[in-house]
Amino acid sequence: MSPYRRLLTVALFLGVLLAIFQLGGLRDHFSLAFLRQTILDNQIGGLLVFTLVFALGNLIQIPGWLFLAAAVLALGRTWGGLATYVAAGISCVISFLLIRFVGGDALRQLNNRIVTRILEQLDAHPVRSILLARILFQTLPALNYALAMSGVRFRAYLLGTLLGLPLPIALYCLFFDTLAQALHLN
Repeated sequence: MSPYRRLLTVALFLGVLLAIFQLGGLRDHFSLAFLRQTILDNQIGGLLVFTLVFALGNLIQIPGWLFLAAAVLALGRTWGGLATYVAAGISCVISFLLIRFVGGDALRQLNNRIVTRILEQLDAHPVRSILLARILFQTLPALNYALAMSGVRFRAYLLGTLLGLPLPIALYCLFFDTLAQALHLN
């Protein structure tokens, strides 16, 4: 299959997924209040739902900070950050595997100088490149899609992701905890 057809297939897959969420009313479950209450109602089951919703939300372009804020408000800075780290890691893995399955290494097959140059940098230092990208862009869905279709090895993706997420998550935890205290939300 041509790389353009694979890219189109990925876009269609994501579009269908978004339409299902929009038309099925599932998007209502992507609110701060819903996520917080889900975690508070049953911490074990709530965390499983939280992780699943995070993974699905990541696929349909819901920003990761929403999930982090809900976890910090429900569990506090430390446990909320830890829950988010685990959920974010799982979410990134699910995104990688689904998009790799649908899109393969479509970006690697493109005949484009800019893409080739970026992939050369990624190939030269995959873990470091992914780690830096995670620090800057956290769980940004577009980053997940691009890395999945770049042909990077899963091991490098996982290692770079797991090493790159703690710093931004910790900073967001401090921010949301401070904001919650200032607004008396805790």
